[in-house]
Amino acid sequence: SNDAALVALVGSAIHDEVPPGPVSGTLVSLGEGEVRDLSDASGGLGDHRIAVAVISDAEGFATAKAVAEAISDTLVGAAPALARGRVVSLSFVKAQARRVRAGQTRRIDMTFRAIVEDS
Repeated sequence: SNDAALVALVGSAIHDEVPPGPVSGTLVSLGEGEVRDLSDASGGLGDHRIAVAVISDAEGFATAKAVAEAISDTLVGAAPALARGRVVSLSFVKAQARRVRAGQTRRIDMTFRAIVEDS
């Protein structure tokens, strides 16, 4: 990530999937996605729902919430370069914070929406 606030909070702990075993520290996991076709006569368009999770063994939710906020600040309104197409809009949809692993770990699951125009 090029976002300094996010990098300051998690360093390089951004993973395609949650590493096995107990979490040590705070990490970001890129989750599953869902795409719906919004194409019409004017061209191809996709509605992408993107899951991102923040997982932390820090006490309380403050650390996980700070990371979630940095992720949202980085993504919302961004127009990242794609191999194909262009991001028309990128917005926050929802988040759920909860305790997992017998309350020892905090997890925030976020969903973002990206509208992508095919090219």
